[in-house]
Amino acid sequence: MSKIHPTAVIEDGAQIASTAEIGPLCWISSRAKIGENVKLLGRVTIMGDTTIGEGTIVFPGAVLGAGPQDHGNEFQEQAKLIIGKNNIIRENVTMHAGTPKEHFTTTVGDGGMFMINSHVAHDCVVGNNVIMTNNAVIAGHVRLGDGVILGGNSAVHQFCRIGRKAMIGGMSGVARDVIPFGMVTGDRGKLRGLNVIGLKRSGMDEHTVKSITRAFMFIFKGKDGTFEERVEQAKEKFKDNEMVMEQVKFIEEALTSRRNILTAE
Repeated sequence: MSKIHPTAVIEDGAQIASTAEIGPLCWISSRAKIGENVKLLGRVTIMGDTTIGEGTIVFPGAVLGAGPQDHGNEFQEQAKLIIGKNNIIRENVTMHAGTPKEHFTTTVGDGGMFMINSHVAHDCVVGNNVIMTNNAVIAGHVRLGDGVILGGNSAVHQFCRIGRKAMIGGMSGVARDVIPFGMVTGDRGKLRGLNVIGLKRSGMDEHTVKSITRAFMFIFKGKDGTFEERVEQAKEKFKDNEMVMEQVKFIEEALTSRRNILTAE
């Protein structure tokens, strides 16, 4: 039997794993699915069709699966929120369900940490091992790659993509796509370089990091030709570097995307 506090409200139909723990004053909707070893520590609200993967811990005040803040789509029966395994979701975090614009689904990966008051909006896709620091917020339809870090009080504009292992500094507003491994700082976020420390901490050797840095300087700081021409040249110049090719592919997609690419100054 699940360990459920007597003050918790569990609507009929909710699916709760036998090893889950539901703390005091929680409310769980009839369509919720709570996985093995999930812990809702108390005063947690799980709304609508929300799935929480095994091992995830949710702290008091969090509201997960509420209808999107998208006018006209606030109450959609098909709307879903899917949260992966082993996440830490701290106090007062909000994650909203999707809209018809993105198959009604908001998705959060595994192993993330979502600190106090952070917000995942409707239709977002959040990768694995993402960290959203206190008060970091992402608007609707944002894509966060694996290992992204958002600093405190940062904000990402709707439809932006933040590439794998990019880092957004505290108090930064991001209005364009950010390349994988990028480092963004400033109140109106600007691409300052690469997240070199993050790359090294993830186990990348010095040679690889230097190679990625050379490619960054060539594409973003080069003086010959246009930005688009340098991107095209990089496809040949760095064709044997898998990580640079990941950046090039991302840039090419961003140049035709809704938000375009954040360039260096």
